Parts: sequence; structure tokens; C-alpha cells
Amino acid sequence: MLSVIKNVTEIVWGIGAVEKVSELVAKNKARNVLVITDKGIVNSGVIRAVTHQLSQVTYEVFDEVEPNPSVRTVDKAVEICRRLNADMLIGVGGGSPIDVAKAVGVLHANGGSIVQYEGIDTFSKPITPLLAIPTTSGTGSEVTSFTVITDTERNYKLTVGGVLVAAKWAVVDPQLTVTVPAKITAATGIDALVHAIESYTSLASFHYSEVLALDAMQLISANLRQAVYHGENLRARENMLLASLHAGLAFNNTRLGNAHAISHPLSAFFGIAHGVANGILLPVIMEFNILACPEKFARIAEAMDSSVSGNVLEKSYKSIEIVRQLAKDIGIPSSISELGIDKEAYEKAIPEMAQDAMKSGNIKVNPRLTRLEDVTALYRQIY
Repeated sequence: MLSVIKNVTEIVWGIGAVEKVSELVAKNKARNVLVITDKGIVNSGVIRAVTHQLSQVTYEVFDEVEPNPSVRTVDKAVEICRRLNADMLIGVGGGSPIDVAKAVGVLHANGGSIVQYEGIDTFSKPITPLLAIPTTSGTGSEVTSFTVITDTERNYKLTVGGVLVAAKWAVVDPQLTVTVPAKITAATGIDALVHAIESYTSLASFHYSEVLALDAMQLISANLRQAVYHGENLRARENMLLASLHAGLAFNNTRLGNAHAISHPLSAFFGIAHGVANGILLPVIMEFNILACPEKFARIAEAMDSSVSGNVLEKSYKSIEIVRQLAKDIGIPSSISELGIDKEAYEKAIPEMAQDAMKSGNIKVNPRLTRLEDVTALYRQIY
């Protein structure tokens, strides 16, 4: 089988990497720069690590990005981008600011509304050059060719993808993740694990992606608890950011699976944080998929716990136990009801959420064939 490796982003990695921003801006002769971030990054002071390097250019900071960012937010940022006539974008934060920066880049170059470009390779002009700077260890958005934006009018998360969506550069500096609160560290960390596991078990996986995904699982299993409960542990933070990066590079080539397909409507309908929704779903989806590829789930167990023993099937089922314990240890809820979401409202939304989930390309590469009735049952199972 032929495989195509997609990695179009130049990565600057390591402690102190953020100080390379001024060099990249100067090298690319940028004159007008729009920095896209959120208020948490501004209030934490992290943004100053970037803006202090922009004294030689005209720049503005757009800090109105929310979790599960909306079409409306993208439109507001595009207006500023056009007024500034930005020739470079810098996205600073978790997946939300970087996704908004990608969407802004699409519209600044191609015009229109982001809803027009849902799907893969739906526009022709490369996005405005984008430098992505992650401050969480989870989404991998700095190296992926996708952006996910919420259309609040439809309660729908749309995906725009293709190699033209990717950031031109990623500056990945573990120091920027040290101040991330424990809850966000947990939610983004479990999201990175979902990326790794879903990429590894994807029908589109191949040797390159599998090596990266297994390495990410190993790193997350060994470091996520420490990153959550001792945020200043720079070694744990560095390993988690590396895991997130590797998982992002893996799933950029394979897509994901049922957990992501099903979690997007949960966020769109009920505002559930993306990582939390994925964390609730992960053990349930693993159990759904396990008999489709038990050898892979056995290998997941070995990657996350070198002491695991038994035959292939025994090891494969232990992978679910290992993941459940990790999620519990870092405070990820085990069900939707724990989030206080009304059961009647949830049940009412299931048919529409299931239809939306089935539109995802991730369903097609899930290792077990998945029908609408399966998705409906999975939504009920996680409540």
C-alpha cells in the first residue's frame, strides 16, 4: 500500500525556542503581524514572550478566542487582519487560537466565509503565512492540516483541511506550558492520548505514523500525572509537549476515529471542552473497537505499561484498564452526567448529534465499521 507523509510545517523545538520568533519574522520580511490568542494567555503574561520580539513591525493582538471557537470569532479576527493588511499571522495558545489563526489565514487569502470551505482542499490560495506557538500539550494543531470551527447557528463543528491549511512554522517551547492550570493540563493531555491511540488504530495508519503514535503513548503514560500535579516539573512538561507534537504529526497523516467524530457534536451542542469530551469517550470507544484489531490494543497496553502480561486478548483488554486509571488519576470525568448536563436535553439532542457525527471523515477510518445506530448507542452509553 502506498503512503504519503504530510508534514509541511517547519518545527523549531526546545527550551528557549520562543526567542526565535523575531528571527522568523525578520527572515520572512513581515511588516504587519496579527497575533491571535485568548485572554487567558494575555492575563498569564505568556503573550509577552512573543510581543516583545515584534518591536520592528506593526502588530495587533486579537485576544477574543473562546473554547470551541465560533464562526463569529473568526469573522471578527478577519476584519482586523484586513484592516491591518497583515502579511503574517501568529497563533499563540492551545488549539483554539491556532485553529482561529488558520481560519483567518484561509479567509484573508481566499475571501468569503469559513463555512464555504468545509471539507478537504476546498480553496486554491495558500493561507497567509502562519507561525503557530502552542502553550498546551494536547491538540497538535501547530503541525496539522486541519482547523475546526463551531457554527453556532447549526450547533455544528466544521472541519476545513488540506496541506494549504497548515502553519508554515511551529515554535514549540516547553517553558510556555509550565503555567497551564492543572485542569487544562489534564484535558489537553488526555486529548493528546486520544490522538495517539486513534491514529495508531486508524485504518490509514502506517509505519511512520505508528512509531510516532506509540512514542506519544509512552511519553503520556509516564509524564501526564506529573505534569498535572506538579506543573513546574519542566521535564514532564517537555515530554508532554513532545508527545503532543508526535501525536499531531501521526494523526495529520491518518486522521482519527470515532472518539473525535462523536466528541465534536458534544462540544457544539453542550459546550463541553474538547479534551474532556474525548477523555470520557476514549475507554468506551476502545472497548467498541477492540475486537477489530486486538493486536494493536495489546501493543497500546505494552507502550503504556511495560509490565503488562498475558496473551494478546488479555493485554488488549488491559489497555482499557490502563487508560481508565490514567483518566481517573488526572480528574477526567467518566460520564457526561458528571458534567451536570440535563438528561432530557441530552436524549433529545442524540439523534441530531449522531447524524452530525456520521458526517465526519474520522468515522471512515475507525477500525471497526460504524453505523448510525452504533453512534446513537455510544452517545447513550457515555451519559
